[in-house]
Order: sequence, then C-alpha cells, then structure tokens
Amino acid sequence: MKKLLAILILLSTLLLSSCQFRPNPIRDTDSNILRSGTNYYIVPAMHGVGGGLTLARDSELCPLEVVQEVSEVRHGLPASFIPANKDGIIRESIDLNIKFNEPNTCAPNTVWRVNLPNAYGQRTLSSRGILGRPGKGTIDNWFKIKKYEDRYKLVHCPSVCHTCKPVCEDIGITINEKGRRSLVLNNNKPLKVMFKKA
Repeated sequence: MKKLLAILILLSTLLLSSCQFRPNPIRDTDSNILRSGTNYYIVPAMHGVGGGLTLARDSELCPLEVVQEVSEVRHGLPASFIPANKDGIIRESIDLNIKFNEPNTCAPNTVWRVNLPNAYGQRTLSSRGILGRPGKGTIDNWFKIKKYEDRYKLVHCPSVCHTCKPVCEDIGITINEKGRRSLVLNNNKPLKVMFKKA
C-alpha cells in the first residue's frame, strides 16, 4: 500500500512539474488570438490620439524611425510579431521581434530596435533591428506585449540575454515641435494599443 501511494505521489509530482505555465494569448480587435507571422496594424486603443504605427524619415537620414500616424483614420503599416520561443501564438510578456512588412529603399530590414539616447536623452525606436538571434548583441531588438488596463502596451524588457540587466521601460509617444509623434521608451505614459488584423 505504501509503495502504491509513493508511486501515485511521484506520478502526480511529475505531471504537475511537466505542466508549464503559459501566459494568456494576445487578442486582436475581433477577439482572435494573435499569430506569429500574421500581419496586424498596431493602433491606439483610444480615439483622438493619432493613428496607427508606421515608419518615417528623420529629415533625410536613414534608418527610418518608428512613429505614430497623426491622423487617426490611418492604420499605419502592417506589422508581424516573431517570438523568440518560436511558438505560433503571441502571448503576454514573451520576448518577440516586431517587424513592419513593407520594406522600402531606406529600410529593406524593418525590424524594430531601440536607439541610443538622442540629444534630449530619449531612446526612440527605429527600423535597424536584427531578426532573431536572441542574446547580448540583439538586446535592443526585443519587445513584449503586456496587458494594460482593458487593452495592451508595448514594453522593452528583454529576457533573451541571461547575463544582461536591461532597464525595463514602457513604450510611449513624444511629440516634437513639428508635430511628429515618435515612439520612445517612457514609463510616464505608455501608449495603450490594440491589434487590428491587416
């Protein structure tokens, strides 16, 4: 009897330890689960705060910067999400690359990347990233989607490098004197977003 009980306890322990916690899947505006490699527009969850996310030149220079459309009727560029874990479902708080899927002459590679601080000390986002290759050399190319109130927010808080100690920050918007709405690392006011299938 003791032997049977010991076997049952051992089996129960093995079964429980093999069950991994899986974060909740991210849902689009139609309540469907986001899928890796599928195109979505990243749009603000609130009305009257601009349109979807796109790329724009900073004067005549390349690479292109990740910005928000000024007009809320514009959805921006379609983007896809590529998780580090190669799972086909996009889940909350997993490391992923974000890539716009309309290459152009300035930016044939459109993977997002966090830039070094600009003259104002802000870390903007550009299209200079590298797809995949998790590690120290690509730490600035990894993002997460987290639940934020009733929608989501984008976060730069990579966990793909076990020896790195990144500072985790939300992604928000800064508006310059010309009205350009640039994405920046900003813990004061994250941009609340939702995902509309393209």
